[in-house]
Amino acid sequence: MKKIFISFILTILAFSAFTQVLKPIEWNVTLSDDSPKAGDKIEVRFKTEIEKDWYLYSSDFDPDLGPLVTEFTFEKNETFELLGEIEPIDPKKKYDSLWEGEYTYFKKEGLFIQKVKILKEDFKISGTYFYQVCSDIDGKCIPFEDEFSFGNNPPGKTDDLKKKAEPEATEGSLWSILITAFLAGLVALLTPCVYPMIPITVSIFLKQSKSKKEGIGKALIYGLSIIVFFSLLGFLISLIWGFTALNELSTHWLFNLIIFSVFILFALSFFGLFEITLPSSLVTKIDQQADRGGLIGIFFMAITLVLVSFSCTFPIVGTALINTLSGGSILEGTMAMFGFSLAFAIPFTGFAIFPAWLKSMPESGGWLNSVKVVLGFLELALALKFLSVADLAYHWGILDREVFIALWIAIFGLLGLYLIGKLKLKSDTDSDRISVTRLILGVITFTFTISLIPGLWGAPLKSLSGFLPPMATHNFNLLQEEAGGTTCEDPKYTNILHWPHGLQGYFDYEQALACAKEQNKPLFIDFTGHGCVNCREMEQRVWSDPEVLKRLSENFVLVALYVDDRTKLPENTWYTSTYDGKLKKTIGQQNADFQITRFNNNAQPFYVILNEEEELLITPRAYDLSVTGFVDFLDNALENHRNDTVL
Repeated sequence: MKKIFISFILTILAFSAFTQVLKPIEWNVTLSDDSPKAGDKIEVRFKTEIEKDWYLYSSDFDPDLGPLVTEFTFEKNETFELLGEIEPIDPKKKYDSLWEGEYTYFKKEGLFIQKVKILKEDFKISGTYFYQVCSDIDGKCIPFEDEFSFGNNPPGKTDDLKKKAEPEATEGSLWSILITAFLAGLVALLTPCVYPMIPITVSIFLKQSKSKKEGIGKALIYGLSIIVFFSLLGFLISLIWGFTALNELSTHWLFNLIIFSVFILFALSFFGLFEITLPSSLVTKIDQQADRGGLIGIFFMAITLVLVSFSCTFPIVGTALINTLSGGSILEGTMAMFGFSLAFAIPFTGFAIFPAWLKSMPESGGWLNSVKVVLGFLELALALKFLSVADLAYHWGILDREVFIALWIAIFGLLGLYLIGKLKLKSDTDSDRISVTRLILGVITFTFTISLIPGLWGAPLKSLSGFLPPMATHNFNLLQEEAGGTTCEDPKYTNILHWPHGLQGYFDYEQALACAKEQNKPLFIDFTGHGCVNCREMEQRVWSDPEVLKRLSENFVLVALYVDDRTKLPENTWYTSTYDGKLKKTIGQQNADFQITRFNNNAQPFYVILNEEEELLITPRAYDLSVTGFVDFLDNALENHRNDTVL
């Protein structure tokens, strides 16, 4: 009995872990005049409040692009007249490499205005609006449809069945930022501007202190001062630019082109062509303040270190900021600089507490310059990503996928030659030998370079899909994928809906369930959407794996249920939802309602596997780019089906 109870509790916990109905947006639909008279021209205002880390697609971009355009439908009658088209007010713009086009969207809040003319005082204005919101954190996209009504019905908020979304956990992303910035700080310590300063600074603390305890105290204050300075800098930068320019870094072609140029300057600086330095007068003034002694003197000593090492640290900390602040979050900016400064401060404090460790530090030498040169190559490779965004936005066609890969092959090939000593720069120390470390790094670099070569002929290079231009820009693709599969009868809706990678499956649940019973196979349900970015990424990076394709095509009956398809069904199939009391007329409405009412979830992608009796064979799976995890998901479900085991 105890085992049964524990098993029941674990099942409930596992099920609750993936069930969540989200609605991270609120609408407030109002009239600019609550009591208009016949002949008055007024506005219908659709105002939105969007939760943090979510965004709403606008209504003024090409609907054939891919993402779902926000659509407003007014039920026409003799009491009012529409004046022009609905107008989104100041939406943002973004180029998306997956959709290969520019779309408009709203963050935090949005506003749409439709001008109307009242024809009769006893008027009625009603209709529906169809829209999609997406997450910045994990890319999930959720479509919705709501109604509005004025005149005979009281005006105001129109979504009475609204469910506030549970706060999206951001701890994972913040930890990722912290760790990335911390690693960047460790790299900065190995540059020629910083590394030699560690023993010098620690020695100053120990010599100026009357006791070891006092020296440790000063070192702690020194390290804390570094952390405070960098964290405050990150806070101020993200506070001033966080919600404007830094957000544009990831969306606007001009800013991406500027960042590309900055990264090229960083790379040339690391190669030794020139140094990025601050005015000597500024450094001198700060250094003079360090002579004041006491806590203030220690604080200015820390700032002096930051300024003196500027030429080496600025490219690194600048890269960290650009890559973590593109979302415009003040918290993320502060966290990035905190992580960087924490790694930067630890050695100065640690060696002051344990001065004997200084003897184990490698001596300064030519290897420090090699670190800078390696970083230069990495900055050069990273710069191409920003140029790619600008190139795609303006359709210049100068950085197609194969050109991008060829440039990376050249960059990392030269890096490999540098690591094994076959390529030298003017600033390098002459040496006929290379260390074991450089040899190993050279082998790793050449291995990575060689692995890029198949990409020139169309290999997907799935691990790099976030960096490379889309496959649609590739002009020479020799690879074709045809997975196949079997169906019992011709699937419905094949004229408008399609499976990826040549898979064969259904788009209607009842039709797929009947085939699953006939073939005695488990039913694989793919809750997806036309405008679902993560759905496409799962298909490109996970489903494209041969092991996944083999299992999907041979062992399951497949059904893709599009929750955002607007195809209207025959009237005799319409029904009123028990969830929100609304009439469901389209394919997407019924599929979305089925997902919510049956599985208490409305996010896509969402993968469910049932047996012929419509019982869960395994806990459903959401967006996860682990191929191994997805294969295990399919295999475990198949094994449970063979053993008649259900949840």
